[in-house]
Amino acid sequence: MVASSSPTRSARDSPAIRAPGEPLVVNYLHADPSTERRVLIASLRNAPTSIAPKYFYDVLGAALYRAICELPEYYLTRTEREIFTRYRSEIADAIGPGTQFVDLGTADGAKAAEWLPFLAPSRYVAVDFAVEILRTTLVRLSADFPHIEMLGVVTDFTQGLDLRRELAPGPVTFFYPGSSIGNFTPDEAGAFLTEIRGHCIAAGSGLLIGVDTRKDPARLEAAYDDALGVTAAFNRNILLHVNHVLSCDFDPAAFAHVARYDVERGRIEMYLEATREVMVHIDAMPRPFRAGERIHTENSYKYASAQFKAMLLAAGFESVRVWQDDAGDFGVYHAV
Repeated sequence: MVASSSPTRSARDSPAIRAPGEPLVVNYLHADPSTERRVLIASLRNAPTSIAPKYFYDVLGAALYRAICELPEYYLTRTEREIFTRYRSEIADAIGPGTQFVDLGTADGAKAAEWLPFLAPSRYVAVDFAVEILRTTLVRLSADFPHIEMLGVVTDFTQGLDLRRELAPGPVTFFYPGSSIGNFTPDEAGAFLTEIRGHCIAAGSGLLIGVDTRKDPARLEAAYDDALGVTAAFNRNILLHVNHVLSCDFDPAAFAHVARYDVERGRIEMYLEATREVMVHIDAMPRPFRAGERIHTENSYKYASAQFKAMLLAAGFESVRVWQDDAGDFGVYHAV
């Protein structure tokens, strides 16, 4: 049996998931699954074609992403970890003990687990799109930290963040590492930061976020198109996930991985490009892709330090601190 305390249930009507002895998980994704399906079908039939990045993360996609994080070209995870390690005590002092720790995009929870002993939070709230991965993570973390109350929330926070009924009174710290904020457009990122700020009502609340910086285009493109082809496999795997979700018949081998840096927009763009003419059936309807036609799968915006500080202040935060590596490759921000 896994020891855990019993968090307060949400006041909203939502299905709760909990096996005996496991932390509570509330799931908001099943409210209207047909809407998600319609949006995905439309994005695949339209031109230009796109797939939302959240579909990267089935079980295989999550494993491939963990492998990407260990690649020599992919400096982001390694550099963020170095900053966290180097300034751990200083950042923990800035946050303070006893906060609710809200982990946005939890995945395997490894990054949050490194902070829990230092922050001694009153609660840990894990938020993710993938229900089975989230449950597995919470079971493991609750065994490692049985004294911390834990709650899982399954939701697509990229479509709007509302955790007010899940949060208890008192300070809350939102944790959003890995430069995932880069998947939003700047306008979307600003709106999302404003939503987070709207949850930071109690004194001592704030946001701890990791953000990649702008740098040499060749280095950025190498980080998203590694020599071993792991990122290419990760990108193509999104088609297998879509096949499962919609009963499509994409052949990942018919699409090439493309990653390019748009200097003017300050963003990496990832695509899957058809290497030949191919016919795909989407919801039983044929959809031809011509050779060279692309499916957009991800943007990853990069921000100069002053630029991102300004975004945090515009979102309503009043004070911002930043920690960086010596080369300035990555920034960790704490905003209150």
